[in-house]
Amino acid sequence: MTPQVSIIMGSTSDLPVMEKACKLLDEMQVPFEVNALSAHRTPEAVEQFASTAKERGIHVIIAGAGMAAALPGVIAASTTLPVIGVPIKGMLDGLDAMLSIIQMPPGIPVATVGVNGAQNAAILAVEMLALSDEPLAKRLADYKSGLKAKIEKANKELAEVKYTYKTN
Repeated sequence: MTPQVSIIMGSTSDLPVMEKACKLLDEMQVPFEVNALSAHRTPEAVEQFASTAKERGIHVIIAGAGMAAALPGVIAASTTLPVIGVPIKGMLDGLDAMLSIIQMPPGIPVATVGVNGAQNAAILAVEMLALSDEPLAKRLADYKSGLKAKIEKANKELAEVKYTYKTN
């Protein structure tokens, strides 16, 4: 299998957050790769990765980073592929990471999801890929229908919960 999505994290300490993206891509049957690269500790490797990702068959990059959060932007500077940034909660409840990722200069966009939002990053990547992959689009539609069904089931269960002053 050739990976279509690359998940990059600054270090393996980010894996508990980023594995949510791995699980979603696996469920959607999207081939992906996972690597740790640091914008500060391995800058040459990051540039090499980003500049060759497209020729290796990658279509979307998901990059998670905490604290300084330079990784998504550094990757975006060296590729024409879409990059989705995942700010990881660290200092300041992840606000510092989020601000670092969203404050990109003109011409170097990074799509950004919420703090620790790796699952949403994977869904966004799948939505991008599904534009030209009808079977994937069907799996995505089924997944989203499943989300609706979970809420409908939850409301049925809540209807059975009794309180003296509950009106529904």
